[in-house]
Amino acid sequence: MKKSITPGQIKQNNRNRIYECIYRRGTKGISQQEISSALNISRPTVAYNLRELEEDGLIIKSALPDSNQSGQSGRKPSIWSADSDYKIAVGVEILINEIKIIAINLYGSKIKREVIKINFTNDEKYYKYISERVKNFIDSLNIHDASRKILGIGFALQGLVSDDGKTVIYGEILKCTGLKIEVFTKWLDYPCIFVHEPDGAALSELWVSPELTSAIYLSLSVHLGGAVIYHRKILNGMHRHSATFEHIQPEGENNLCYCGKRGCFETVCSMSALLGDDDPEDFFNHVREGRVNESKRWAKFLDYLAKLIANLHLFIDTKYILGGHLAPYFTENDVKILYDKIRESTPFDENDDFILISRMPSHNITIGAALPYIINFLKDAGVSY
Repeated sequence: MKKSITPGQIKQNNRNRIYECIYRRGTKGISQQEISSALNISRPTVAYNLRELEEDGLIIKSALPDSNQSGQSGRKPSIWSADSDYKIAVGVEILINEIKIIAINLYGSKIKREVIKINFTNDEKYYKYISERVKNFIDSLNIHDASRKILGIGFALQGLVSDDGKTVIYGEILKCTGLKIEVFTKWLDYPCIFVHEPDGAALSELWVSPELTSAIYLSLSVHLGGAVIYHRKILNGMHRHSATFEHIQPEGENNLCYCGKRGCFETVCSMSALLGDDDPEDFFNHVREGRVNESKRWAKFLDYLAKLIANLHLFIDTKYILGGHLAPYFTENDVKILYDKIRESTPFDENDDFILISRMPSHNITIGAALPYIINFLKDAGVSY
């Protein structure tokens, strides 16, 4: 027997649908009549919810510039838009020699960003200093009642994290396995979580690609990493180490990986393996100019990347997104070379339709670290992600 829907549930459902309709319109705004027509909800019900949402601060009212659109003796009709700064989330990326901080609004747009040069040390002095810098960053936003407005802080790092985001369960790069989020929450009066860097990057990719459902995200940054996206969710696996294909070992390589093993893809397909101490802009300028040394290194990198994608694609036939710091440097010809090499090593006539370049290579990790708070807030407000 079906349970009947209560009046309270109907009321909440109407509120959520109206807020989502307004949010989806973005900065363009939407009129009361348009909302009523789009959702098939009566004008009085829409008007009531608009008043409530405005009183709660979630939406903002303004007037259309053309009064003739109103049809009411020249009276300017009101349009409504979501207050993008109603809630804010902060993302922090922790690297070996710097941290990056960003604040984003409800549309995932950057409000402010800051980079601080500091060497990572796994001690209380470091965590206290970082916490103070994050507090100073939040203060610089000049937010009234920050304790209410800031949803939380996500700390992205190069390590696997527990399901609840409270513990680093594998942190060999920074030597911080076992680190607890309390090292920050003891100084910061906001909700805090850890985020695995590639997961944050993949979240950013999903944010800017609403049509994307499933894919493998390849983070080609200082270190190699990745994430499995399935039905717009990040799949971390039973032991939280899905998509750690950086530790698959191709034949013919014997370089030492940070994990302690030899010959991992990390040692041949990461940005650090490709560039060493070279500047990426200089390196790729030399590649495009046809310089022999850089061209050979890039060709070898593409060989290994094609091998990695070919093997993964045999296992999971889905789209593959090239992301991370190297993503902006790929050309159409580079991708063509990857397809050609993949076809050489697989039994199938592969189509040129499954390798994509990241749509969000800039600030993707810091934004991705903050996005869980934005996504959860919008979900509670009725906006599907």
